[in-house]
Amino acid sequence: MTKEDHIKYWIQSSEKDGQRIVLLIKGKDFVFALYSAHLVLEKLCKAVWVKENKGNHPPRVHNLMWILQETNVSLNEEENSFLRTMNDFQLEGRYPDYTFKIYKVCNKSFTEKLLKESNRFQKKLLDCLL
Repeated sequence: MTKEDHIKYWIQSSEKDGQRIVLLIKGKDFVFALYSAHLVLEKLCKAVWVKENKGNHPPRVHNLMWILQETNVSLNEEENSFLRTMNDFQLEGRYPDYTFKIYKVCNKSFTEKLLKESNRFQKKLLDCLL
């Protein structure tokens, strides 16, 4: 696969996860909607990583800020704070004790706010891929 093929893979995979978010919101599964939003961002971060690095295989990590450290994407403090929050949602499916705590926080308004911010950040990452 070429570098372009790898980038295309990450973008298309993120789009599928984005479609899943709509269904999860309709089903009021806010935690998994945010988990999927994290996946969307992670995959776009990995696409940017592939574009800006020699290799075609991004690091096998889930921390958004860590992935972006090896790119030219500049983050302001608001974006750093947002990504720290989103990183919390990559844990949801992995640690049952954390799951219980996070379900208490994720109501409709909280989720909608983060998804709005997520959409803005997705656009920023997609602009980096043009």
